Amino acid sequence: MATWIKAEVIENRRWNKDLFSLVLDADVAPFTAGQFAKLGLEIDGKLVQRAYSYVNAPSSKYIEIYATRVADGLLSPRLHELEAGDTVMITKDATGFFTLEEIPQGEHLWMLSTGTALGPFLSILQEEEVWQRFRKVVLVHAVRFSADLSYQAEINALKKTYSDQLIVQPFVSREPKAGALSGRITHALEDGMLERVVGFPFTAEQSQVMLCGNPQMVKDVKALLLQKGLEKNLRKKPGNITVEQYW
Repeated sequence: MATWIKAEVIENRRWNKDLFSLVLDADVAPFTAGQFAKLGLEIDGKLVQRAYSYVNAPSSKYIEIYATRVADGLLSPRLHELEAGDTVMITKDATGFFTLEEIPQGEHLWMLSTGTALGPFLSILQEEEVWQRFRKVVLVHAVRFSADLSYQAEINALKKTYSDQLIVQPFVSREPKAGALSGRITHALEDGMLERVVGFPFTAEQSQVMLCGNPQMVKDVKALLLQKGLEKNLRKKPGNITVEQYW
């Protein structure tokens, strides 16, 4: 059984009308970058809960989750309304295997995300281990509108610190945006555009790929990578593709 504890809202960072991040103060157990906890609120006498990945580094003073308000959702509209000083319930222990220790060795680490699934990647990118283990790290964040590209200050700080290693490639599907590729990740994989822009290919010998986000994107991209000769990463049979189903 999960142990639930109270978390105090320090800040609600509203990126646009639907995307927001809750900065929380809670006595949670130590966790590994890439893991998730559950947030909950009592609604009509029942604890309504949902899993959210930590965005912050394990060493951070506060914890942070990145979420989107789903119009007809039970929980997210209530979370979106929270203000500093409010409380929310959180599981004391984080869980999940979408962590670096599950990733085999490689030259290039590809992090492919849609929407709020950027969160666990930001947590991992704040850890020294990723920069020690991989020569190049490619962060791909696919959204519909440029206003959905949250955490730009944090990403730019990472680009500055790790300028020789980090490649950031946003995708914006519904409007033109300088520096972003248009359309979907799947299309850019099918026609080779992503590899051309990044400057190196997906290969079974060099690539490790972490996929997190929209289940359809994860399914389609995984199928395309399998066609390129990459294999699913399993504990008993290490491969190249590690997946997190984000909802």
